[in-house]
Amino acid sequence: MVKHIILWQLKENFSDAEKEEIKKGIKAGLEGLAGVIPGLISIKVNTGRLASSNADVMLDSSFENEAALAGYAVHPAHQEVANTRVRPFTQTRLCLDFEA
Repeated sequence: MVKHIILWQLKENFSDAEKEEIKKGIKAGLEGLAGVIPGLISIKVNTGRLASSNADVMLDSSFENEAALAGYAVHPAHQEVANTRVRPFTQTRLCLDFEA
């Protein structure tokens, strides 16, 4: 199994209310990929954070193998979510992929 963990910081020019709506959109979009992407075992987006955090959104996903992760990256449904709900609103992205 391969884990794919992403942390994002939202752009600072959004109000707190806008950030909450953006986070809801990211969560709905990414979690909506469950059952759509071949080899995707699980996908969860966490938007609740403690004050000590320096990231706004976390993606925790699991794939059958590296090939499934590679397929996810280019899958049209994933690209649609990334291009409409994630990339326009984020300024920083950190990724950690590993075998679990």
